[in-house]
Amino acid sequence: MTGPAQESRKLRRSFGWLAALGVILVIAGIVGLVYVGVATLTSMLLFGWLLLVGGLVGLLHAVESRGSSFFWLGVVVAALNIAAGVVVIRHPEGSAEALTMFAALLFLTGGLFRLVGSLVVRGPQFGWTLLQGAFGLLLGVLVLVNWPESSRYVLGTFFSLALLFDGLGLIAIGVGGRRIVEMVTDGGPAGGGGGAPRTGAADLPERSSEENPDRS
Repeated sequence: MTGPAQESRKLRRSFGWLAALGVILVIAGIVGLVYVGVATLTSMLLFGWLLLVGGLVGLLHAVESRGSSFFWLGVVVAALNIAAGVVVIRHPEGSAEALTMFAALLFLTGGLFRLVGSLVVRGPQFGWTLLQGAFGLLLGVLVLVNWPESSRYVLGTFFSLALLFDGLGLIAIGVGGRRIVEMVTDGGPAGGGGGAPRTGAADLPERSSEENPDRS
């Protein structure tokens, strides 16, 4: 049957493309970890272009929905996104410093809340929550102590690690998906799986002669 074979071939090809994309992301993540400064500027430029394109798309949607009660809100949000995108694209280093400061404050507040919450509640995940809070607090302090020099490598490191882990996840999905498709295809009726033994037509005369021994 050509239908199931074609479908399995398409699935294997799709999972193969996922694995190939994962390899590209892993390579990009490793290169970003080696050249952290370039990865920081690249991530800021990508972030700025995403804000700019998102603002333009939001502005088009707001113009299309003019006359509704959310028109001016959509225009204001789109204008803010466009302005932020232009600022980030024109000043990527200053934007990286601002975002690094914001990330450090998030690490500090998140780590402090986890630390205090784990000490107050003392739930079943007490040790793990305490460790997370201490790690976030320490990371925020380290980023703030070395600021603004830390803005050259903090965002690039996070961006590269995100690419690396996303790539590894895609590779795992692609390879695992191809194996599952191959197992299902090979274990189906067309793969020669176990079944009841077939009786050939050559066995019928022998059986009939055994059942009627008086026949000549």
